[in-house]
Amino acid sequence: MLATFAPTLFVVLWSTGFVVARAIAPYADPNLFLLARFTGTAALFTIVALVMRAPWPRGREIGKHLFAGSLLQGVYLGAGYWAVAQGLSVGVMALLGALQPLLTAAIAARVFGERLPPRRWSGMSLGLAGVVLVLSPKLYAAMHAAGGAIADAAAATTLMHAHANPLLVVVVAVVSVGSITAGTLYQKTSLAQADIRSASAVQNLGAAIVAAVLALVLGETRWIATPTLWFSLAWGIAMLSGAGVTLLVWMVRHGDAARATALLFLAPPLAALESWLLFGETLTPVQMAGFGVALAGVLIARRA
Repeated sequence: MLATFAPTLFVVLWSTGFVVARAIAPYADPNLFLLARFTGTAALFTIVALVMRAPWPRGREIGKHLFAGSLLQGVYLGAGYWAVAQGLSVGVMALLGALQPLLTAAIAARVFGERLPPRRWSGMSLGLAGVVLVLSPKLYAAMHAAGGAIADAAAATTLMHAHANPLLVVVVAVVSVGSITAGTLYQKTSLAQADIRSASAVQNLGAAIVAAVLALVLGETRWIATPTLWFSLAWGIAMLSGAGVTLLVWMVRHGDAARATALLFLAPPLAALESWLLFGETLTPVQMAGFGVALAGVLIARRA
């Protein structure tokens, strides 16, 4: 039953992360919000694990789970939020994030010997093309703001009006994508033997530690309590870091990493649809076509 509905539920939940990031922006500093979110999820899974008497990681395994959680959520979201706060276009950040399934597939094939037939690569390439179409309005706006200077990789740093060094912002964004890739693949090591309930508690604690360090270093203190912020926090605790990340870990554990992460191509299209419904953003025919292309790519990649 879970295997049937897990992919659809995961994509829907994961896509709402973009909406939450936008909703909390006027009310809370990002890493302070992430600290509250990860701490709440760690507490939630601790209660679940204790009530259900789940076995807990021991010895060195505790450190491994803390490290995995810091990569999968802490560094990934902390670095990504920081890059956007420094002026990196949300469209560019989402596009970098869409490269994660391809990066995961390439590394998984090398490290874990996962078989990746040409049809799967074709499906992933099609999924990435669909994401590009969906993000095209944001990418165009970023290019226009930079005077259209995108002739080479070096010129890509002009896509932002950054407060920090533009090259540093790009590097941090790339580190963000590399972090979630490493955190995802790390789930296929000895961590896969741990009970997912207690493991989630420890891994969210690892993410919370990273968020606390970043919030302290960056001097983040802004927290304007509003119904929107509290609802976003509850959603982040239960649905994003709770159900969403747990489903991703479960799918990676019970299948190959490339097949699981291919679903991430559908997150930006769904986020665009959700922004259209919630915030009244425009949804162009090109974006709708991109949704279809991304969906076709994911279906091909997962059936290959």
